[in-house]
Amino acid sequence: MKPFPSLEIVPPLKGITKAELLGSIQPLMAFRPHYINVTCHRDEYEFRPEPGGGYTRHLLRKRISQTAVCAAVQAAFPEVEVVPHLICGGASADLIESHLQDFKFMGIRNILVLRGDAAAGEKRFTPEPDGYAHASELVAAIRRFEAAGGGERIFTLGVAGYPEKHFESPNPETDIRYLKQKVDAGADQIITQMFYDNAVFYDFVGRCREAGITVPIVPGIKPLTSIRQIDLMPKSFSIDIPVELTAEVSAHPEAAYEIGTEWCKAQSRDLLAHGVEEIHFYTMGRSDNIISVLRDCF
Repeated sequence: MKPFPSLEIVPPLKGITKAELLGSIQPLMAFRPHYINVTCHRDEYEFRPEPGGGYTRHLLRKRISQTAVCAAVQAAFPEVEVVPHLICGGASADLIESHLQDFKFMGIRNILVLRGDAAAGEKRFTPEPDGYAHASELVAAIRRFEAAGGGERIFTLGVAGYPEKHFESPNPETDIRYLKQKVDAGADQIITQMFYDNAVFYDFVGRCREAGITVPIVPGIKPLTSIRQIDLMPKSFSIDIPVELTAEVSAHPEAAYEIGTEWCKAQSRDLLAHGVEEIHFYTMGRSDNIISVLRDCF
């Protein structure tokens, strides 16, 4: 099979038009991505003071909904599979089932299943009282949903893997064990957290195979775009930035975007040379650097 890219996009902030969103995706279609992941984010709330005293909680939704984005992309680019994220965070079992019914109705057949982050202000993830605490539980719930509907599999399920381990796992061995639980529950594919050292990915794949994980493992990568990300990304995503990349960006901060793009190209070429069939690119709402990588590598 000829290697192919896949992409992840973030629902835009409210105020952007559908034409603007689709216009930002259109240039990427020239490289025939097999699918586009659409992220989702748990609801946020703010507490507003009331005239008579006390506070009331109000829902904040700063972004266009994931469902609206999926529908728009489906309609505009029917040749590309749309893959929504489904998260445990903030969702009851009933709400999860409602989402699954919507996906089935829309003809969506691929889902990326995630636990999701802790709510704003929480130190640890807390599931809903009638919800799921782990992605493995959510994968199992989706398989039960299919069984209740007749038994045939409806969805292909992807889950997340962490080459540098999930920040909550006490050690890499435990992290791999949790990952295997997701696969054993019914996951079909693993997409990794971003990384900047391919050796870390190859080691991760080897450890997964030794643990009996046989499903495809797709590397996820993202170009570095600014010197600020040298400090922010290790904190935000619990990943390491290689010494060579850190030194080059620190020495030439004005060229961080170009340096990051070239590093991503080198990563992509090396992954493809090692026989990787798919590379997943985190666009984070920007596409110029991704287009440059795809143009040179695919």
